[in-house]
Amino acid sequence: MKILAVAPTPFFADRGTHIRILEEALALEKIGHEITIATYHIGRDIGSEADTKIDVRRIRRLLFWYKKLEAGPDWQKIFLDLMLLRKVFNLARTKRPDIIHAHLHEGVLVGWLVQKLLFWRKMKLVCDFHGSLTKEMVSHSYLSGGILKRIFKRVEMFIDRRGNSAITSSWENTQEIKFIRDEEVETVLDGVNLEYYEKLPSKAEAKRELELPEGRIIITYTGALVPNKGTDYLFGAIPEVLEKNPNAYFIVAGFPSQGIEKLVKEKKLTDSVRIINPLNYFDLPKILNASDLAIDPKDSSTMQASGKILQYMAAGLPVACFDRENNRRYLGEAGEYAKEISGHGLADTILDLSRNHLEIGRKGEISRKRATDFSWVKSAEKIDQIYKKLSHP
Repeated sequence: MKILAVAPTPFFADRGTHIRILEEALALEKIGHEITIATYHIGRDIGSEADTKIDVRRIRRLLFWYKKLEAGPDWQKIFLDLMLLRKVFNLARTKRPDIIHAHLHEGVLVGWLVQKLLFWRKMKLVCDFHGSLTKEMVSHSYLSGGILKRIFKRVEMFIDRRGNSAITSSWENTQEIKFIRDEEVETVLDGVNLEYYEKLPSKAEAKRELELPEGRIIITYTGALVPNKGTDYLFGAIPEVLEKNPNAYFIVAGFPSQGIEKLVKEKKLTDSVRIINPLNYFDLPKILNASDLAIDPKDSSTMQASGKILQYMAAGLPVACFDRENNRRYLGEAGEYAKEISGHGLADTILDLSRNHLEIGRKGEISRKRATDFSWVKSAEKIDQIYKKLSHP
């Protein structure tokens, strides 16, 4: 089928939302679908890093000064999304897609409007929700309470009901949307491309290549360094762990890096924390291969899944995290779960795991084996079945 993906974001940047958009598209392309992605005017070209014929189409650079790549709301996105609406309309008119696959709430709204404007084409709309719009805005401190929050919640509920089919990236988000939509809502989990983790050097070689200190436990966080990813908990945990276990060594890889740089400077942690910024998604396997255990400090406030956990699992790492349904379903016994959602709770969990080498090895093996259940191929096959069901009801 011809698939027109709507990505209201500066695709491609090295963060979870973009990884889901990219890897879904790559896996659907392998099945045989023809993929076009409509997106903003900025973002990295994927053609130089992935073997693909995906056609990425960008809006015009009228807002040439807009260069924000990190996650989070911005009032200028209203204008970008209006331009994206025009781009999607023109692509739908000329390319005649069978399916509009719309990511995020803004993308769903754009896709729904185009579907209505070109109603005689009978294109089907698949809504790919990555989390809660309102809760994400609250987590980025763009909303607190009052009438504005209630307005956005009503807008979110309106968008949640659009389209011919809805999929989410987490079980938690699926349960929330099921109360709003009459149609069935499918959970299509983030996956991992296991091919990236094949033919890697030994852990000892990987550590030498990255010039990591010998004999220390390498504890790694990768991803966006913004509050709704749990970085407040992470930044609270790091000094406590290093104070109680001097053998620990942290890698913090992602952007924006100002917060972790400030922490390292103020607490004088330069000998125990490596900051990697920017983090190239395609370098991720090399970094994780050199690590001993990983951290996911995200709580459930935004209803987002944690795709980074699957990367950790593919690298055979145990994961210190909070006790969320999504985390339990991904990790099972490969996770070490904090007793409380706080920086101190996360620190205790990291300490318990980092002091137990046998447990690191045992949980790491479980992690690697469970990763095979969460490949992007399986996610794409599930989406493909949704496409076929919509095309041949």
